[in-house]
Order: sequence, then C-alpha cells, then structure tokens
Amino acid sequence: MKRKIKLIKLVLLPLLFLSGLIAAGKDISAISVTSISMATKNPATTRGFLVKDGRLLFPIGCYELPKDDTELEKMAKSGINLVRCHNKTDLDRAASVGIYGWISLPLQSGSTDSLRKKIESLVTHPALAIWEGPDEIVHNFTAWSGLYRTKGIYKSPDEWRRQTTRAIEYSEEQARQIIPKIRDSIELIRTLDHNKRQIWINEAAQSDLKFVRQYIDHIDITGCDIYPVREGRHDVAIVGDATERWKQVGRNQKPVWMVLQAFSWSELGDYYGHKTVVYPSFTESRFMAYDVIVHGAKGILYWGSHYLKSSEFRQSLYALTSELEALQPFLVAPEYQNARISLIELSRDPLERRVKISVRRADGEWIIILVNEDNRTYMGVEVTGIGALNGRDLELLYGTEKTTVEQGELITRIKPFEVKIFSTSRRWETDLLEGRDFQK
Repeated sequence: MKRKIKLIKLVLLPLLFLSGLIAAGKDISAISVTSISMATKNPATTRGFLVKDGRLLFPIGCYELPKDDTELEKMAKSGINLVRCHNKTDLDRAASVGIYGWISLPLQSGSTDSLRKKIESLVTHPALAIWEGPDEIVHNFTAWSGLYRTKGIYKSPDEWRRQTTRAIEYSEEQARQIIPKIRDSIELIRTLDHNKRQIWINEAAQSDLKFVRQYIDHIDITGCDIYPVREGRHDVAIVGDATERWKQVGRNQKPVWMVLQAFSWSELGDYYGHKTVVYPSFTESRFMAYDVIVHGAKGILYWGSHYLKSSEFRQSLYALTSELEALQPFLVAPEYQNARISLIELSRDPLERRVKISVRRADGEWIIILVNEDNRTYMGVEVTGIGALNGRDLELLYGTEKTTVEQGELITRIKPFEVKIFSTSRRWETDLLEGRDFQK
C-alpha cells in the first residue's frame, strides 16, 4: 500500500504543481517537461502543443511535404515544425531537417489488421508527433457537396441545410456505421502507442455538432479548416469565430488546431468554379494567424500549398511562419489574466467584433497582441491591468511605435483588421522579412 501511495504522489504532485502555476497566471514556458513526463511517459504532445528537447512547442504545420530536400529544408528554416507524412520514409525526411510529422489513419474503417500493422510499423519513430483521424469525416456524410454533385445521394444541393428526411436518414445511418469504428480504432491506438501521442481530427468549420460530439470525448485535439479569401470575399475575421465555435464543440476542454489558407481557390480546379487568382495578402494571412491565436488556438496549420503556383505567395507564408516561430516562448505561455481592453470612442454605432487582446510573458519578457476584427479604425484603445509592466518600454514589432507603460496602462490606435504586437524587446522579431509586402 505504501508503494502505491508513493507512486500516486510521484504522478500527481508535478501535475498539481503545474496546475497551480497556470491558475496563478505564472509563466511555465521555461519549465522542463520532465515533470510532465513522469505522468505521461514523455508524450509527443501535451495540451495540444508539441514537445521538443524538453520544451513546449506551438505547432506550425503544413500539409505539404516537399519532394525536393532543399525545399523541405527551406520550409523547416521558416519555422514550420510539423508536416503531414504517409510512411516511415516521409518521417525520416522530416527528422532529417529537425521537424515532426503526423500520420493520418483511416479510423472510420475500424480496428482492422491493416490498421494495426500500420500503427506498429510507425509507432516507435522519433519524428512521429500526432495521429490524425479522417479529415472532415462528419462533414463528408452530412453537408459535403459531393453527396449531391458526384454521388447522387441528395437530390438537391441544399438538402442538409433544409434537413430533409433523406438527409437526416442518410446521416444517421452513416453515423451508426462510422462513429463506433472511429472509437474502436482509437482504442487500438491507445493500446499500441505507449508514448501516448495525441489524436487529432480536423473538421469543416460548420461540421455537425451532434455527430462530432459522438466522438469528441475519444480524441485529444479538435479544430477545423477555413479558407475565407476568394474573389469578392475577404471575411478574414470569420476565422476567429470558427475558433470559438470549435472551442465550444470541444466543451472548452479540447485544444483547437486551426487549418488556414495557403492557396488560391482558382488553383483547385473547375469543381469549385473559381477562375480569378486571389491569394491572401501577407497582411490578411498575418491577421488570420493572430486572430485564431487571440481566440485560443493551440496550433496553426496550412493547407493547399501543394497546389501553389506563386512563389511570391509561398515566400509570404514563410515570412509569417518565421514570425510565429520567433514568438514560440509566448505562444505556449498561458494568458496573463489581469489585462483588460477598452475602446474609448464617441460613436452611436454598435461595436460589433471590437478588438481582441492576448497578453503573455516568457523568459522575463512580455508581448501584448492586439487584433482589430472590425472594418473601422479605433482611435482610443486602452489596455489596463498591466501594472506589472509599469515603467517598462514597449515597442511595436515590425513597426516604429514606442510607448512606456504608466499607471498599468497602454494607449494606442488601431486600423481596420490590423494586428499590433507590442513587446519589451525587439529580439522577438524574425530576420526573414522577404515576402512581408506581398499584396495579391
């Protein structure tokens, strides 16, 4: 009995210690993950983050694994630390440039012998960080356009939205077959993977809550993909709304990874009907990344770059991922809970989205992220509750604005859909500046 009590203490005390620090708003980014590994046998991820060399790492991922090793090395140097892999060879290539890989598994097929063999063939690979389930699985048997356009299951394109009898019956039938198999497959992974790698399923932004909730308790990471930039539409602030939705889908208990746009819709072929080449500008890509971050995303991935025809747009993405990589200690640090933001404006118009804020500290330094989700300029932005920064000079990263915190306040202005990041040091800027002026 004494040996059991001692073991329980060894497992629980480090976790209780870290929980206490997080609740108190303490910086844990510099704490070794050794204390966590006592309870989890050094998992490849924790709370949605990766773990590398004993430190937490914010996932900056890409679905593309370049065939050319030089391109792969360039991707790694830009700050991307996670790529989609299909086999051991892919994982070996990822490891050769110091990044991790994830493996997608057909969990919807159930715990088959082939699934077991694939897991066993990869489970010991040191570059394997994440198991991924089937992409957009719920969307594919409920609202996917192909159910009408290619499979002929629906008789009109809006059957799911209209909740026709056919759509409901089909979705329920598919869920009865698929969801139990997903659960069984996950149990197989849990049995075979002694490193306790987390399991992630990506969905469409609007994937059905009822069916997702039937598997959500069995996975570790949730989230969605969302690609708002196209001809005639640039509603970039919707990515923050999507992040909030998936936090709620996961009952605010599951880390959310957001998959963002790395393509022009015109590059995806005739199926989607987009002819005009429209890439997110660097400013739009940057906004989307920080918008999901201030809404609580624990990872950012990019899809579609394997279709890319623009080297200039690719470079703009690398400039952004390099900027995110430079902020790694802050991106895995907990939110500083005392900070508050107010908009001191003379206006009769409702302040709809307003300005979002995230304040974080790491390595004795601070950053204050401000994201304006409105299509309007705010001239009186007041950040309060940062008395711990009194007397500290703040500089706008990648800008010229400077200020000193007095009376626990920061005062600034912010333009429509602008991102401002104030920091106590410019050492958090990246040197990779090429591509930051990309406009198309």
